[in-house]
Amino acid sequence: MNPDDDLPPTDAAAALQLIREQQRTAARQLQPDARLLYWPWGVAWLVGFGLFFLRFSPDGRVLLRLPDWLPLTTLFALLVAAAAIQAVAGKRAYGQVSGDSAQRGLWYGCAWALGSVSLFAALGRVVDHLPHDQAALLWSATAVGLTGALHMAGGAIWLDRNLFRLGVWISVINVLGTFVGPGWHALVIAVAGGGGILVAGTVGWLRQRHRP
Repeated sequence: MNPDDDLPPTDAAAALQLIREQQRTAARQLQPDARLLYWPWGVAWLVGFGLFFLRFSPDGRVLLRLPDWLPLTTLFALLVAAAAIQAVAGKRAYGQVSGDSAQRGLWYGCAWALGSVSLFAALGRVVDHLPHDQAALLWSATAVGLTGALHMAGGAIWLDRNLFRLGVWISVINVLGTFVGPGWHALVIAVAGGGGILVAGTVGWLRQRHRP
């Protein structure tokens, strides 16, 4: 090994290039793979809400005979798996980060947790008084609406256009799905929602690959 390899470059251009390479390396290490942040959620929505549409189709039809409990159980299991994957990816990337960025992430996570608990607690008081199809629509539409709003909030906090646009997209299709009614809402969220999340993850990943 040449001992001169550990010495700093004497040429200004070489030093600048070394600094840029170190900055790129640090940026890659501190930014988790967008596919791990988006794709698991997209798959969860596509499969989970897709099963809801097949089992509880519009006008009381059943396109695929499944146990009543299977769509919700599948969706919940996939959402938990997606959250775990995102948590691990985020921990690896942001575990060494402190200061304002870490604080924003912690508070944003608390907003997700408390917002979800508050939502489900409130809905649990009223859904028993609704027909099954209307209760299912209320549950899914409000949960998806909260997701869209928090995605837009996250995009605003971190100035992430990709995340903000995804939040706008989710909010718009949620409104459209709610208007078309029970059964159809699940199809809209499965295809346009889950598909939109998969596209957002792909776009984010491609930007990471081609970032100078």
